[in-house]
Amino acid sequence: MVDKASTVNDLEALRQAVSPHSLPYEPAPKFQATRLQDDTSLAGCMGKRIGVLIVTYNAVTTIPQVLKRITPNVWKNVEEVVIFDDASSDPTFELAVGIKMLANIPKLNVLKHPKNLGYGGNQKAGYQYFIDRGFDIVVLLHGDGQYAPEILAHMYQPLVSGEADAVFGSRMMKTYGGPLKGGMPLYKYVGNRILTAFENSALGLNLTEFHSGYRAYNLHALKRIDFSRMTDDFHFDTEIIIKLHHQGFRISEVPIPTYYGDEICYVNGMKYARDVFRAIYRYNQTKRSISKFPEYQEYFVHYPVKQSSWSSHQFALKAVVPGDEILDLGCGRGVLAATMVEHGCRVVGADVIPPDQVAPTLEQYIQADFMRHGMAGVLARLGDRKFDKVLVLDIIEHLADPASVLEECRRLLRSGGQLIVSVPNVANISVRLLLLLGRFDYMERGILDRTHLRFFTRRTIRELLQSEGYVVVNHKMTAIPLEVIVSLSLRNPIMRIGHGLLILLTRLMPGLFGYQSFITARLKSQEVNDSAT
Repeated sequence: MVDKASTVNDLEALRQAVSPHSLPYEPAPKFQATRLQDDTSLAGCMGKRIGVLIVTYNAVTTIPQVLKRITPNVWKNVEEVVIFDDASSDPTFELAVGIKMLANIPKLNVLKHPKNLGYGGNQKAGYQYFIDRGFDIVVLLHGDGQYAPEILAHMYQPLVSGEADAVFGSRMMKTYGGPLKGGMPLYKYVGNRILTAFENSALGLNLTEFHSGYRAYNLHALKRIDFSRMTDDFHFDTEIIIKLHHQGFRISEVPIPTYYGDEICYVNGMKYARDVFRAIYRYNQTKRSISKFPEYQEYFVHYPVKQSSWSSHQFALKAVVPGDEILDLGCGRGVLAATMVEHGCRVVGADVIPPDQVAPTLEQYIQADFMRHGMAGVLARLGDRKFDKVLVLDIIEHLADPASVLEECRRLLRSGGQLIVSVPNVANISVRLLLLLGRFDYMERGILDRTHLRFFTRRTIRELLQSEGYVVVNHKMTAIPLEVIVSLSLRNPIMRIGHGLLILLTRLMPGLFGYQSFITARLKSQEVNDSAT
């Protein structure tokens, strides 16, 4: 319940403190008479539309001073300062509206959510607000005064100059004496350092701090971040770092002072730490395509490039040579094709996904649903062009009529060219054991992928190729991809031993332990011509 008498008193106090049509600049004592008083060289907007997002919850005692601590130069250069009140139970919203009216600040807007969105949810709403209005830069500022408004220009200047896509304020830098001098409790300091070290190690970053809430973003970068399934909780700050880093955006840090006053902390430290560990774990599982967690699902690759030895992708890379002209049917996002391009090959890809989701290294990309509608669209785009290698990796099992596609591929091979095929081995021990238990359960991927329409053994895939006019030149069996089944890196000693054992078993009993058939084939007519010659 809002205390109306308290609100009246707050507004009356504000009326006494604020002169008409102005908001006095009142920096915190530590910023008096320092070089930070003059931010003239940093505050310029250079034609960029800059917004300041102030997130608040029950900040009635701090919000007036936060606004007064914003420097005149920043007020002059930013286009809008928006207070997003997250359904406070105190009169934060009413007080902020009073400040806007009494001080006559056109650049200040105040909004209140009808229900609490959470720390992350409030940020998402704020970023979308500025994105929808075509802003270039947004700075996140907390309404409790824990982060210094006096250095807002320091936060957005690297974005204005184009040096970064995201800027994080770091309390761990020593410019202002460090976090402990600023009053950070020792247990929070230790926890911060431990979590940051873990996150740096897990993500391959080198940040001094992951857990500062003082941040600035290039909104054109944020537009490319999918917020829809990200958390509304406090570890939103970790998730957004993960996404920025994954998508290759530039992250910079600037030193900020540490300030701990009498503000109320709403963060449960132990829960927050668990959430951070969980966020990193879920990201790594999704990135490695072991599991698909919704907040990172755009990074999940249904069939990722397998890095292990005795995998179909390793065999494929060994089957091509620099200078080869390659057609990759079902190229996906073109990750494997991009590796072949690095090795000196020229690759044309074909798949159903939109062109903007495919690696730009492909010489040509053909968007065509040949799995459902046949090869006519691909052949029409290629004309009379022929290739040294035609890759049909993990495709045949998805086709209702694989024979017709294999027949059309004959027209795409130049003299001496090779068809390279990989297909799951339905006689693998894992499927046999399931059948022994009376089960034949379809899964998200693997041999019993629910999108598979056809199933092959070592013998039946050879028979299919031979019936379509091919001669099998080489037939290998891949090892069971242990790194996909077990969520451990192949650098792990136990994983290396397990992978080595699977390779040995595959060599000894290829029909039982082989995971996929990997076949190199040539046209039978070419074999005949070679014999005649």
